[in-house]
Amino acid sequence: MTSRTVYSLLEEAVEKWGNAPALHQPIASQRYQTYSWLEYREIVREIAAGLRALGVRLGDVVGLGSETRAEFYLADLGAITCGAASAALYVNSPAVDQIGLLKRCGAKLVFVEDPKMLKTLLDVGGESFTWILLTGEAGDVLTLSGLRERGRKAMVEDAGLFSRMRGEVTPEHYAILYLTSGATGEPKMVWNTHKALVANVDMGPGILPGVSAKDCAMAFLPSAHIAQRIGIELLPLRMGIQVYFSESLARMPYEFKTVRPTLFLAPPRVWERVYASVRTEVRKRNMFARQIFYAALGIGIQVSRYKQEGKHVPAWLDQSWKIADKLVFSKIRERFGGRIKFAISGAAPLGRDLGEFYEAIGMPLMEGYGLTEGGIVCLNSFDTVRLGTVGKPLTGVEIKLAVDGELLVKSPALASAYFQDEDATKQVFRDGWLHTGDIAEIHSDGFASITGRKKEMIVASNGKKIYPSKLEALFKTEPLISQMILVGDNESYVSALFTINSAAAEILEGLKGKTIAEMAKSPQVQAEVKQAVQRANKQLAQYEQIRKFRVLDRDFTIEAGEMTPTMKVRRRQVLENFRAQIAEMYAGKEDL
Repeated sequence: MTSRTVYSLLEEAVEKWGNAPALHQPIASQRYQTYSWLEYREIVREIAAGLRALGVRLGDVVGLGSETRAEFYLADLGAITCGAASAALYVNSPAVDQIGLLKRCGAKLVFVEDPKMLKTLLDVGGESFTWILLTGEAGDVLTLSGLRERGRKAMVEDAGLFSRMRGEVTPEHYAILYLTSGATGEPKMVWNTHKALVANVDMGPGILPGVSAKDCAMAFLPSAHIAQRIGIELLPLRMGIQVYFSESLARMPYEFKTVRPTLFLAPPRVWERVYASVRTEVRKRNMFARQIFYAALGIGIQVSRYKQEGKHVPAWLDQSWKIADKLVFSKIRERFGGRIKFAISGAAPLGRDLGEFYEAIGMPLMEGYGLTEGGIVCLNSFDTVRLGTVGKPLTGVEIKLAVDGELLVKSPALASAYFQDEDATKQVFRDGWLHTGDIAEIHSDGFASITGRKKEMIVASNGKKIYPSKLEALFKTEPLISQMILVGDNESYVSALFTINSAAAEILEGLKGKTIAEMAKSPQVQAEVKQAVQRANKQLAQYEQIRKFRVLDRDFTIEAGEMTPTMKVRRRQVLENFRAQIAEMYAGKEDL
């Protein structure tokens, strides 16, 4: 049995890469503070010793409220190395919910990003916690540098302190207490051990061949999310990947050009927005430029389909693609810096058409599947991307289907239990298998496709079962449409709610400068959405086809409870917030 812990991964990284750069934190325009692997380890040790000096013991919970940044990584590994379980908050969720989580899990102390965030949390009941500021200063609140100083002092006074802490922590101890996003219900907290995390990270080299210390990733997803935590925080420890932290979403286009990452992990929402912006820009160009773009895209899609069918691409078509690449595709890839080798999509279904676009332009998306309770489960490989699937199970992972089509997972990376919820634990973790709640299909060649969530399935009044994610995926390549939700449970037909992309709507005649509410009501937008629905309906069985729709006067938001912090739509809350519009669709007689 392995004795490796999360800290072991950092030790192994230092042995392999030593003074090579590990983390790059933006500190000013075009400047970064860089930490080597050696510095990374030394700071983690200081933080761990400092926490022990403050009374944090093996098995305690330490809270972490911060955007993704180098200091988060340092504090996270410091807490885990001390023997605590690190509980990261979704910092864009309501402050009162964050405090509620910290109280519920009994956090011993809490790291917080800056004085502004600290004040927000103090104002909603955070006075009872001990706080440590990752950046900035606020009165007598302990800072990260102050904590490190305490740690150095403690290790001088007790030379055996760190080695004792190191020896206390076993692979079976809890390392992370995850908070699920709550896309299909109330968020749950999930215990994850060192052993499970290390097992998941050890699967990385098999799916990312050729990765070395010369590779770099851009980090921007919330570190409370398992995809970011495993893929962009812990996996780099195993593979030597340098991590550049994004200063902000507004700065990312510039950062792509300067950092030029080779690995980028993002949810479908990001890939959709890039695609939509490209399509919107093309529509603004003259007819000749538009013809070049669509001709190039047609060539790219032909090449993609040859590859998907496992056929050799004819020489003439391959040469045509190279010309299209020089004229069009290379310029799109430059938006991401032009060096991406591993473009990974996860956290939600991608949509086959969107995947086909990225493969056509020479940047195939490696769509994968994972969940808080099961770690990273499946991923399309670097050299074999099969559109419409989430790839094959990683080495050591088993998958199968229950009688009702639910995906079951057996893996050394499974979580241990839900926090203080024995009933939910017994219901989800049964006989060594994780019952994911996702409906799936496993193809004869081992690739898996996710059809939808059991909880989100719509059952029409005639008993027909409809999976919303299948239909919603058909609209991911419509530039005008930002979000859509399917409705129709217990009804005789299916309807839909749409939100619109204002940048795409503005190029329609007469809409420039209008508000989103004005755009949504306009005949131009209504006609465009109607055409999009009609295009989708042609690909659907009659009972699945959308009969009515409404265009909403705003997008879904986190503040209204309609989006999770990881940008997943909370269907139940959307249906509640827009029940008047839904009622209209089932009261009137108009029909597509």
